[in-house]
Amino acid sequence: MIKYPDINVQLSTEDGNAYSIMARVTTAMRRAGIPKQKQEEYQKEASAGDYDNLIQVTMRWVEVA
Repeated sequence: MIKYPDINVQLSTEDGNAYSIMARVTTAMRRAGIPKQKQEEYQKEASAGDYDNLIQVTMRWVEVA
């Protein structure tokens, strides 16, 4: 289940850099009014492993296109 299914982040045509992905997701969360604490929680979880972990965590938090 996606935590924030109303937040859609385009990843397929963008830079695949991990920091770029986290920045795009965090920006989308901020624009959607998600509290800073939740944004930081996403960043901590997403950066707690390898690139595959980042993608899996991102897909659990937001809708990925």
